[in-house]
Amino acid sequence: MEKEDNLLFKITTPEDLRKLDPADLMQVSSELRQYIIDVVCNNPGHFGASLGVVELTVALHYVFNTPYDKIIWDVGHQAYGHKILTGRREVFSTNRKYKGISGFPKMAESEYDAFGTGHSSTSISAALGMAIAARKKGENRHVVAVIGDGAMTAGQAFEGLNNAGIGNSDILVILNDNNIAIDPNVGALKEYLLDITTSKSYNKFKDRVWKILGIFGKLGPNARTLASQLEAGFKSTILDRSNLFEGMNFRYFGPIDGHDVLHLTKVLEDLKRIPGPKILHCITVKGKGFKQAEENQTTFHAPGKFDKETGEIIDTSNGDKVLTYQEVFGKTILELARRNDKIYGITPAMPTGCSLSIMMKEMPERVYDVGIAEQHAVTFSAGLASQGMIPFCNIYSSFIQRAYDQIIHDVALQNLHVVFCIDRGGLVGADGATHHGFFDMAFMRAIPNMVVSAPMDEIDLRNLLYTAQLEKNKSPFSIRYPRGRGSFTDWKKPFQEIEIGKAREISEGDQMAILSIGHPGKDVKSVVKKLARENISIAHYDMRFVSPLDKTVLHSVFKNFRHIITVEDGVLKGGFGSAIIEFMSDNGYSSEVRRLGIPDYFVEHGTQEELYRECGYDQEGIELAIREILVRKQDKDKR
Repeated sequence: MEKEDNLLFKITTPEDLRKLDPADLMQVSSELRQYIIDVVCNNPGHFGASLGVVELTVALHYVFNTPYDKIIWDVGHQAYGHKILTGRREVFSTNRKYKGISGFPKMAESEYDAFGTGHSSTSISAALGMAIAARKKGENRHVVAVIGDGAMTAGQAFEGLNNAGIGNSDILVILNDNNIAIDPNVGALKEYLLDITTSKSYNKFKDRVWKILGIFGKLGPNARTLASQLEAGFKSTILDRSNLFEGMNFRYFGPIDGHDVLHLTKVLEDLKRIPGPKILHCITVKGKGFKQAEENQTTFHAPGKFDKETGEIIDTSNGDKVLTYQEVFGKTILELARRNDKIYGITPAMPTGCSLSIMMKEMPERVYDVGIAEQHAVTFSAGLASQGMIPFCNIYSSFIQRAYDQIIHDVALQNLHVVFCIDRGGLVGADGATHHGFFDMAFMRAIPNMVVSAPMDEIDLRNLLYTAQLEKNKSPFSIRYPRGRGSFTDWKKPFQEIEIGKAREISEGDQMAILSIGHPGKDVKSVVKKLARENISIAHYDMRFVSPLDKTVLHSVFKNFRHIITVEDGVLKGGFGSAIIEFMSDNGYSSEVRRLGIPDYFVEHGTQEELYRECGYDQEGIELAIREILVRKQDKDKR
């Protein structure tokens, strides 16, 4: 198709889209889908989710007066088409790149991004707040929450529905039902939605009602209201159970084909005229329009680079045989579970991402994917631990924030033996601010009874997992590790117990000391080795534990070194470096401590290497800090 015939390239804002004839929307949808494929195949990002809502995206911006009307995308990785239609087509190739546009909706980026999303299940609550504010201000604006990709399984979604169902809040919730998040959806809600979508009698009746609604609509609003009431009256009878959404005072419509853009526009136009809380159930296919993405939905959630003609994933590892920390975790937990029948694996909708899928394949009865429900995952684990089991609760760092109360109240307060495997700790890269694991070391170390650890490499990860499940270690135990590859091909060493709260000396030195925690210790080790060739003598300690700290090592360090650097892949405010300064103050020492880590702002997206450099704790930043201290020390000695 010639560029001048391409309707998508004539759309700068949704206002341009709304000037088109309805018959043009199918072409726009086709072009939008192809544009996403063309860009994402070379510029890796989330793929399948956005392909699945192309027609819905077009229909929403065609029917609603955005940005005055508000559309909230939940989870935000289904919003690529939305970004392209709202003035960001020409910069879409910078998506998720350093200093480029975000991979998620972001209020500071565009007036069309009504609410920042990245974590799931927040849209209904936010939409309700916007609708009530609009009513207070006398604004006749529509508020739409597009929730899907598994997000309806989280407790907050039901909290929002429960609150929105009372009163006369005028919101539209669109349930994007594709039966999969990253991995296939689980739980009773999935089965309930499946009942609706596969009920032949209900769908036959529903189709007739839609036709009646169309006819009655021409006769006036009273006739249409009557037809709608008739529909509601028969739903629960036909489905042999009460309608969950109707029971929460939401008018339920659907299910309808989420890929029929013309029908979608007609239905949305109808729903605009119906006041109060309502839900439209759309059936979509994740990865729609790209065969390989439809057939391999988990792989094509975020596939990396791929051939857009064949769907073949392009290997960018350059033959690197080193496993990721996630793969080492998955293989090690299976090995431990074979030895210890008390071990269970728990994850909130991330079995593939965290590699618990490895254990799940061999021991499905001992691995639980609980859906997007971090709070439940933690308290479920606490219940298992209360009966003598040893649950390994694996949650991404940025998601475990959602379960902080349960960690304190249900696990730590009762001193239960739950092992928290905190995946993707630190800077994660292109997912950006919503997904960085900034805070876990800072907030976990504040909790009594909690062991807080971070391995420097994957061999340490393996041994910490082994140590955590030993019967003598009865307290809550957290192990945080980064996203990405480790360092060794021969990581599978015999298990060795690591003494809790015990640091290790990596190198001796007499000019200054560096205390590191977690994987940045590998960069410290490289820098110290490099500087040793210049006769710069640096002592390096891998602390391994933020809580409890190795007080013996720290007393020795503060007695022998005037200058100390701490390095961490976590927030500086309240983190590992703060713990070291607290120890110094509590014990009357007065060394100069320089902390390297994540500063006090929300770091945006980019590669991990770019972000380490920005925050000043890549190898170059570590070396610079050392040299600056040495120069200052020399100047002081001269005086």
